[in-house]
Amino acid sequence: MKEAARLEINITELIRDYRMMKREIDRLQNILYGRSIPMRSWGVAQWGIEATFPKGSPGKSQAELKDMDIREQKQIARLKEYQCRVYAIESAGDYLDREILKVVYDCMLDGMTRQEIAVHLEMSRDSVDKLRSDIKAQIGTNTTFSKLLHGEKFAV
Repeated sequence: MKEAARLEINITELIRDYRMMKREIDRLQNILYGRSIPMRSWGVAQWGIEATFPKGSPGKSQAELKDMDIREQKQIARLKEYQCRVYAIESAGDYLDREILKVVYDCMLDGMTRQEIAVHLEMSRDSVDKLRSDIKAQIGTNTTFSKLLHGEKFAV
């Protein structure tokens, strides 16, 4: 039972910290690469004629990585960790089994309070609390979410 409670706290923290991580990803990308890279481009392959054209890497080369100072190395590591977390958090809504849960989850990611969600959906705060608990339980038991969160590669 303690494991389930600890897992719920982690999910709560992930949802709470989601918007901060998005802002930090943008900041780190600007520092490290001089620009922000859209999330849909993280690790996406190109097809067709565009795939044959030479292109620069949005990341740093191995030589540049070796020459980076400790602070930059830590920034790269934090950037990768936050990108994994944000991708997992944004994908988690797809694993919810009811539309109302997806709406509440989206509101939570937008930073809405339970009172704001209750007003928006014209329901009681207790109903919103129950839905939020259902969301956390479903996400917490989803193995795909867990794999995404920890950066594990798997076939879809």
